Amino acid sequence: MRAVGYRHQASLDHPQYLLDPQRSRDIQQLTAPQNPLNPQQFLDPQDQLNPEYLVDIELPDPSPGADDLLVRVEAVAVNPVDVKVRRRELPPPGGWRLLGWDAVGRVEALGQRAGGFSVGDRVWYAGALNRAGCNAELQLVDWRLVARAPQSLRPAEAAALPLTSLTAWELLFDRLRLSQGADAAGQVLLVVAGAGGVGSMLLQLARQLTNLTLVATASQPEGQAWARRCGAHQVIDHQLPLRPQLAALGIDAVQWVASLSHTDQHFDSLVDLLAPQGALALIDDPNPAAIDLLSLKRKSLSLHWELMFTRSLFQTADMAAQGAILQRVAELVDDNRLFSTCRQILGPINAANLTAAHLQLTGQLAGQLAGQSSIGKIVLEGWD
Repeated sequence: MRAVGYRHQASLDHPQYLLDPQRSRDIQQLTAPQNPLNPQQFLDPQDQLNPEYLVDIELPDPSPGADDLLVRVEAVAVNPVDVKVRRRELPPPGGWRLLGWDAVGRVEALGQRAGGFSVGDRVWYAGALNRAGCNAELQLVDWRLVARAPQSLRPAEAAALPLTSLTAWELLFDRLRLSQGADAAGQVLLVVAGAGGVGSMLLQLARQLTNLTLVATASQPEGQAWARRCGAHQVIDHQLPLRPQLAALGIDAVQWVASLSHTDQHFDSLVDLLAPQGALALIDDPNPAAIDLLSLKRKSLSLHWELMFTRSLFQTADMAAQGAILQRVAELVDDNRLFSTCRQILGPINAANLTAAHLQLTGQLAGQLAGQSSIGKIVLEGWD
């Protein structure tokens, strides 16, 4: 089977990608759909892209274990976790590491215990961090993490949703334990970085399934408009002090916070804004020195971390909850209550296009450091 992987140390961490806002804008412009996909064009003339960063390879077709589905991958999305794993993790000597944790494809074969699916079903999933990712023509995935894909979306549109939908759902309903459909008069959920991949889905889910007042943060007009489209009742700028902006909206305190990016920069403000016995949930990796846990005590605030891969990493008894969540999300999509956050299709799945996607994500991360908004998801579809 064809696949894209890596086996050696290689990096895209040029200081310009991480620190220079203009470089971030240049990368995003160069990866616009109308421009040809040549990763080398994103680099300065004196730099050379390491050809071993991602490589087109041929691997043996995998065989499903008892709990596996064998899926022929049709489309994948790219997430910050792909870049993080590439930076931090190398495979065993002689092996290949395959990235990718957002996929849509068709079932080719089933293991003995894999139930609820048939050969030919189009499915979607995020998968498990400790297994081979979806950047391959064929992938093995535990059936409990899988659901049938929405019928109303093409594969590329659907591929943008699994990881962020699972993260958003688990944060809202498993970590914060919000009630679906309950009366929530006067209760506010503040979503920091509401225009990004997770924020886009969290706002949609919260708007459709709760009665909370939703306030999102985004720093640029495009991101602010996108957050409103996704369901935010109000949008404020996280580059400015938060309390005066909320006060101008008549909001003195918030009961819930979903902090999706740069929590360490906002932590003190979020603690200040939370009402007594409120809850703060986060998904990022803040600097521990910036997180003063004792500051939560006076108000009896609770802190919740969400990692979408926890269930599969620890083989929890409720692993099948992820398949059930994705099935519910698919139903909401087909009922026109949720929409795809796919914002860009870079072309077929290959090393050059995936490297271009990683470069664009690197530029987006630099843009976030400079206060720019990251909007929606990057997707690849089909094979050469």
